Amino acid sequence: MTALTIQTQPIAGQKPGTSGLRKKTPVFMGPHYLENFVQAIFDVVGTKGKTFVLGGDGRYFNDRAAQVILRMAAANGAARVIVGQGAVLSTPAASHLIRLNQTDGGIIMSASHNPGGPNEDFGVKFNMPNGGPAPESVTEAMYQRTTEITEYHILQAQDVDLGTVGRVMLGAMVVDVVDPVADYADLMESLFDFDKITAMFAAGFRMRMDSMCAVTGPYAVDILERRLGAKPGTVTHATPLPDFGGMHPDPNPTWAHELMAEMMGTDAPDFGAASDGDGDRNMVVGRGIYVSPSDSLAVLAANAHLAKGYRGGLKGIARSMPTSAAADRVAAALGIAAYETPTGWKFFGNLLDAGKATICGEESFGTGSDHVREKDGLWAILLWLNILAVRGDSVADILAAHWAKFGRNYYSRHDFEAIATDKADAMVTALRAGLGDLPGRKLQGMEIASADDFAYTDPVDGSVSAKQGIRVNFTDGSRIVYRLSGTGTEGATLRVYLERYVAGPEGLDRDAQEALAPVIAAAHDLAGITRFTGKAAPDVVT
Repeated sequence: MTALTIQTQPIAGQKPGTSGLRKKTPVFMGPHYLENFVQAIFDVVGTKGKTFVLGGDGRYFNDRAAQVILRMAAANGAARVIVGQGAVLSTPAASHLIRLNQTDGGIIMSASHNPGGPNEDFGVKFNMPNGGPAPESVTEAMYQRTTEITEYHILQAQDVDLGTVGRVMLGAMVVDVVDPVADYADLMESLFDFDKITAMFAAGFRMRMDSMCAVTGPYAVDILERRLGAKPGTVTHATPLPDFGGMHPDPNPTWAHELMAEMMGTDAPDFGAASDGDGDRNMVVGRGIYVSPSDSLAVLAANAHLAKGYRGGLKGIARSMPTSAAADRVAAALGIAAYETPTGWKFFGNLLDAGKATICGEESFGTGSDHVREKDGLWAILLWLNILAVRGDSVADILAAHWAKFGRNYYSRHDFEAIATDKADAMVTALRAGLGDLPGRKLQGMEIASADDFAYTDPVDGSVSAKQGIRVNFTDGSRIVYRLSGTGTEGATLRVYLERYVAGPEGLDRDAQEALAPVIAAAHDLAGITRFTGKAAPDVVT
């Protein structure tokens, strides 16, 4: 085996965002592209004598990229790489392995909930030794390195057999191929009352879990069907496929439409759930009722003490700024801190590491706790099952009781996708320019109380993150948030978050879009969405 140094040229556009670097798969497969970015990672974090975790969601090019990364790790002097069998690891499982083995970080190959395939999306991100995504200072350093890189190092060697669990050598580097599911499943068993959930299934409780031909299939089958005794076939679309079976692996009512149809049907199971491409997101549905991510976070926080891993109570609750304030009301009732952060799980990492928060959540179907440093789809689903098993109530009953106690934050997200970047930027620029003139203005009979561009000062390290989303607050408690998302690979996605609080006891059972109608109309009027984007209606409503 020979370590080669390959001369290369900097490649423009390799700027990682909050979820790493995402591009179309052919871009990553192009000459030197993957190698340049991986070398930039290694140059920034260092590799000599270090141990890393490697895995991905099994999408197209995952297997080939893993072999490249392993050979580059060996050529750069890494001592050991722990890799999931078949180069597969869910994102939360990778985070757990980093923490469990106290490694120096890990590389995760995924574009999360984006489609996969020869002409779809691929991604690479680096997670730190705490198991969480690299902070902005590190991703910025990686980007800067890609703009100046002139060579990369790679071992000339045969492919490593990643299909068999065990230890092999790649040059002087140890490669440990591990069962991708076992350690993660053991962690879940330590957090939740598997005996109570097993008894619930044995008593006839029915569930449908849609893994969307993505990475959580093997995890869900092992935990739900084998360990908890759910009926075989409970997990649908359980085999991960390189193109996700042509599905869009995003667990929301639009893309998980098969599950939604079943759960709203005449013979619906008691509980439905779905997860995304890399296993960090979740959707929860009860018989005849959809649970919004914001409500899910609030309900899980209010009932977490029912699961054995959280019986000692919560240290605090953190939510991303666009997420509804429902969780804040739970924190106030529990007498614990509530934190509002920018979007991106890395911002929760400092709070979790400092012991300031226990449960965190984003409105984009991401929920998790301090057991790892990523959002965790199966974790949220299992906590819901634990709550259902202990309380003996239906999902609808649990939501009704929660709203009766705390009031209801009607909430929805409207996504306008594939907008020309210049038009999206022009709209946001115009909004920002007029923020100072908004207080006191009335829209749809509602008066604007305040408007700002959200900035966050981290309570742990003092770092400041500016321009994290435009907030418009009304005097009646309603709210609009505008944010451009960086998770797509074509154009820009405008996300509009809409919220309206009703204290009750009346008006708690309305359709969310109906209840939010005046807020929706105000959001369109204020930003001129149709004028700037050409879209009169959102592409996705969640």
